[in-house]
Amino acid sequence: MAERGIFITGTDTGVGKTIVAATIARLLRDRGVNVGVMKPVTSGCIERDGTLISEDAELLAWAAGVPLDEACAPYRLRTPIAPSVAASREGVKIDFNHLKDAYETLRQRHDFVIVEGAGGLMVPLSGGMLVADLMSLLKLSLLVVARPNLGTINHTVLTCYAARQLGLDVRGVIVNSYPESPDMAEEYAPHLIDSLSGAPLLGVFPRIEGAEGRAMVEQLAARLATEPTTRILVREIGCA
Repeated sequence: MAERGIFITGTDTGVGKTIVAATIARLLRDRGVNVGVMKPVTSGCIERDGTLISEDAELLAWAAGVPLDEACAPYRLRTPIAPSVAASREGVKIDFNHLKDAYETLRQRHDFVIVEGAGGLMVPLSGGMLVADLMSLLKLSLLVVARPNLGTINHTVLTCYAARQLGLDVRGVIVNSYPESPDMAEEYAPHLIDSLSGAPLLGVFPRIEGAEGRAMVEQLAARLATEPTTRILVREIGCA
């Protein structure tokens, strides 16, 4: 393997980073890869039996077939707002060294680690430290998840441009939740993203209607496993 992991970010919140990350984890697991997963900081966690649970990390761990432990989800915050603000309100200090230690623990356990960020590149995590700073600290290449609809070209090109300006290695873009019958904007978005973002389009994940969470990941992984472009995706993220 060329690398030991990939960092998955989005052009915005709600673009489906967790579904994409979990689907890739499932695809790698089905290929026999010992894959680990990490959600460094989660805001908007739920409480279950007196413990805060990151549902994102829970889905990732299920997809990878690994236990959900502290290394997978080091910081879990209750308030569904920007992580730095949620942490401040809840009296939590997000320590980047702790995040790096957790990632190194996962690296020792697994051949490849998928790290899913919070929101996009410029989301604040602690003080003036951003998600992009965590990527740099972990020395991971980047996979960008984009939405398919109107406005996505601007958001995706800006994200890829900002990443390169910060010295980050953008391996490619995934357009997620692409409809079976795209409208005019959705029809041309993947092509323009591929030609303008400076990063290759590594996949167009279809929208799965009537399914959520695990069912969606299972259906996506099964469908993508048969597509030739999936081999390119696996290779480009450094897991071939």
